[in-house]
Amino acid sequence: MQRTLYNELVKWKNSPQRKPMILEGARQVGKTYLAKELGQNEYANMAYVNFYNNPAVAQLFRDFDMSRILLELSAYSGETITPGQTLIFLDEVQEVDNGIASLKYFCENIPEYHVIAAGSLLGVMNKEGESYPVGKVNTLRLFPMTFEEFLLALGKTELLKCLEQPSSWVSPTIHESMITLLRHYYFVGGMPEVVNAFVQRNDANEVRSLQKEILMAYDRDFAKHAKSETQKIRMVWNSIPAQLAKENKKFIFGAVRKGGRAATFDNALEWLREAALVHKVKRNHNPTLPLSFYADMDSFKLFIHDVGLLGALSNANPFQMLSSDNVFVEFKGAFTENFILQQMLANGIENAYYYSKDNSTMEIDFLIDGIDRAIPIEAKAEENVQSKSLRTFVTEEYPEKKFHAIRFSMRPYINQGWMENIPLWAVGAWTRSLQIHKSQPVVT
Repeated sequence: MQRTLYNELVKWKNSPQRKPMILEGARQVGKTYLAKELGQNEYANMAYVNFYNNPAVAQLFRDFDMSRILLELSAYSGETITPGQTLIFLDEVQEVDNGIASLKYFCENIPEYHVIAAGSLLGVMNKEGESYPVGKVNTLRLFPMTFEEFLLALGKTELLKCLEQPSSWVSPTIHESMITLLRHYYFVGGMPEVVNAFVQRNDANEVRSLQKEILMAYDRDFAKHAKSETQKIRMVWNSIPAQLAKENKKFIFGAVRKGGRAATFDNALEWLREAALVHKVKRNHNPTLPLSFYADMDSFKLFIHDVGLLGALSNANPFQMLSSDNVFVEFKGAFTENFILQQMLANGIENAYYYSKDNSTMEIDFLIDGIDRAIPIEAKAEENVQSKSLRTFVTEEYPEKKFHAIRFSMRPYINQGWMENIPLWAVGAWTRSLQIHKSQPVVT
């Protein structure tokens, strides 16, 4: 399956400033597949080693004699390793002592060799006494497949072209087709194995079964790697659907366990975040750039990295998700907010926040950094798209900032001056267009 990040890896391969690449991401988002595709398509050969449960290579980095390491990599993989022609792929590198640390010496001592290291739990498996090679590596994060990648896997190339043409966002015919496919994406999500099964066999029961297997694999990771925090991690993880089902989606530790406090569950939550399984959206109390300066560290929402897995974790009925538009409003729009955040992050938004006031019920679902001001975003999962809070925020609370708001909803595109309504299925396309505008030089 084609992944957008592939093009970034090709740029890395051809860059004169190339350093060893760390390919990050949650387990089973397709890191191994993507790196192998690069090796097979862009290199003469590939020296591949998987360190997971592999005692044969457990001592590969017993020291940093790079001549010895290259010799043993060649012997193990059965491949001649040639600078610039061979991709050295170190998979599940977090499982071996000094695996990450070795990248510093690949960079400093033999920079002519092309190296990719992939791992699923890099953030939570720092080896004692092992330092991260700051400044000596390039890093890319792979997210679950986006809606656009989902459409590509389905062969919907003509609809993909429409996504990139805002003039098509107003077409009722295209809109209806996209809403049906979006409903499918809410159910299937973006985990590559699940998407592939859906594309090949169109079996809803198999989709849900595979999603449950992935969730069980995550649970085994909790037990294997989190040690004393395992039960707390499970409690936080399993509480997320109910937390998102609330009208106010702010994460409440007391909802994890009666009397629960941040001091009890902070480490567990951070483990999930560093494993790339959850996204933490902090509250902002002053919509001024940069938004990170005004983030409230104690108030946040917590979303799952894949909307399909959210449905499986919630035990949402597959038939209802596939056959009814209620999927867009179930859990008070939780699926829709999770979907929007997932698409924005995968398409280049580094951080998203939400806005609320202490003395008001007004809340803005997302705030992101724009070119010269923040962009307030509202998620609407229903046909009723009244935007009272958004209008109040733009026209009454902060009229001097001249915000241009965005509403993602079930309706086709419309520009109302102070606010643009973008159809839900165009979140990714809108985000990419924003990133292009932000990268252009400012004319003064």
